[in-house]
Amino acid sequence: MADSPARGRLSRASVRVRTTAAAVVVVALALVVGAVALVWLLRASLTDGLETGAEQRADALAAQVEASGPPGVLGEDPDDTEDPDDTEDPEDLAEDVLEQVATDDGALVVATTGLPRGLPLDDGGERVADLPGRWVLATGDAEGPDGADYVVTVAVPAEEVDDSVAALVPLLALGLPAVLLVVGLTTWVVVGRALAPVERIRAEAEAVGGDALHRRVPVPPARDEVHRLAETLNRMLGRLEDSATRQRRFVADASHELRSPLASLRQTAEVARAHPGAMDEGELADATLEETLRMQRLVESLLVLTRADAGRRTTRVEVDLDDLALAEASRLRRAGAGGSGPVVDATGVVPVRVLGDPVALGQVVRNLVDNAARHAVAEVVLETGEEPGHAVLRVTDDGAGVPVEDRERVFERFVRLDEARSRDAGGSGLGLAIVQEIVRAHGGTVRVLEATGGGAALEVRLPR
Repeated sequence: MADSPARGRLSRASVRVRTTAAAVVVVALALVVGAVALVWLLRASLTDGLETGAEQRADALAAQVEASGPPGVLGEDPDDTEDPDDTEDPEDLAEDVLEQVATDDGALVVATTGLPRGLPLDDGGERVADLPGRWVLATGDAEGPDGADYVVTVAVPAEEVDDSVAALVPLLALGLPAVLLVVGLTTWVVVGRALAPVERIRAEAEAVGGDALHRRVPVPPARDEVHRLAETLNRMLGRLEDSATRQRRFVADASHELRSPLASLRQTAEVARAHPGAMDEGELADATLEETLRMQRLVESLLVLTRADAGRRTTRVEVDLDDLALAEASRLRRAGAGGSGPVVDATGVVPVRVLGDPVALGQVVRNLVDNAARHAVAEVVLETGEEPGHAVLRVTDDGAGVPVEDRERVFERFVRLDEARSRDAGGSGLGLAIVQEIVRAHGGTVRVLEATGGGAALEVRLPR
């Protein structure tokens, strides 16, 4: 519980502070472990060297004993005239190599001049009685020329090891904080420079609003994660700008389209009110009904597009696409029974089945058929078929066709290539836009092709 405030403060710290702190802590732990390992390895290496030297001296002394017996004196300077029985100061012996020869039962035969007492006959300890510091002991067995068994012992002072380790520790104590300081400063600077583009991106994104979607965040030159982030944000802003532009255009176009039937209704009402006898009741009712139906179709189309924009899930059931096409062909024949409509050819309709929303797909077929009927001169052709992985619906008319440069634009909302004729026929410019939205929701595509005998062929491809 006591650490909670500290953790809370750390979590609120900036990325720069947290990254620097983490780098310093990790490097500090690594350096401490490395320093301890270095001291231990240095001590072990120097000690191993002393042990090797002591063993070599012990082997040499054992060889001497085996060759000629125990020597009379060990460690005596030939120029030294002092009494060999004199005992040296233990402090003076602290830097000497001490040797001795003893019998196998521990009786001392000969030892280094001045050695206060005999050395232990095993190498298990690091201390020698009456001598300061640590010592490295090495022992060996030897058989003299007289057949007697001897034990030779060599003691090497470990003062050099301790001095080397003692000299290294202060260097590490001074060097580690210096390294940590360099690491901390370097991390602080590097992270700050790395995050500088992020701060510029944040500041620019803060300024982007609904009325400033044209703005873009700066893209750093480095091809790193921040570069990709900036490009992603700019693409997102581009999509938002396009969506907002389409939304504003959609609202403006919808308002304009709704204003026309409303103005016509108002004009009819004003004429009937100002001149009661100018229009009979049947003519007034027909004019009002025509404009009301026109406005109803427009509102229904707008609702369909709104639901499509909201991403409404479509019902997925098995739908016979050929049945939908034949039903629309029958409807169009009935509408032109008086000879005023185009000839409907549905001989190319073959059985094909897809998964989708039957109501929505029915609206797709109806919109395509109505569009073809408005532009046809004499004939409308409906065809269905199968291709690998796809079901195909094609509606063809023998009209003027669609110019190549307009074959994408015809699917935009409120687009009419022949403004006057579309208005007269009751078109709102939303039929093909609705077709495209529904087909996309079903994972399919729709495109405009040039018919074989002239005119336009609208082809829908849906996954089977």
